[in-house]
Amino acid sequence: MIAENTQTQMRKGIIEYCVLLIISRGEIYASDIIAELKQARLLVVEGTLYPLLTRLKNNGLLSYNWVESTSGPPRKYYMLTEDGKAILKQLDATWQELEYAVNTSRKVADQESKGPVNPTNS
Repeated sequence: MIAENTQTQMRKGIIEYCVLLIISRGEIYASDIIAELKQARLLVVEGTLYPLLTRLKNNGLLSYNWVESTSGPPRKYYMLTEDGKAILKQLDATWQELEYAVNTSRKVADQESKGPVNPTNS
C-alpha cells in the first residue's frame, strides 16, 4: 500500500511536466496529448487532463485556438505561451537535478549492496 501511494504521487508530480513537454512541440488536441501520455505509459484520462489544461491556461502557461472539424464540433488546440515556455525551461532544469539525484543515489545504493571490496581478492 505504501509503495502504491508513493508511485501515484510520483506520477502525479510528473504529468504536468510531460504535458508541457508534449505541448511545447506545437499546437495539439487534448486527445492527442492523452495518446502520447499513454504511449509513454503515463495513463491519464480526460477527467484528469482537462482540469490540468484549464489550470495551466488560467495560470497563463497555455493558450488555445478553436479549429473547425470535418467530423464534429470545433476542436480546441493547445499551445504554450511565452510564460509557459519560461516555466518549461525551469522545469527542465529541475528535472535534470532530480535525474542526477536519483541516478547518484542508485549508484551509491548499488555499490553498498555489493558490500566492501576486498583488495586481496581483486
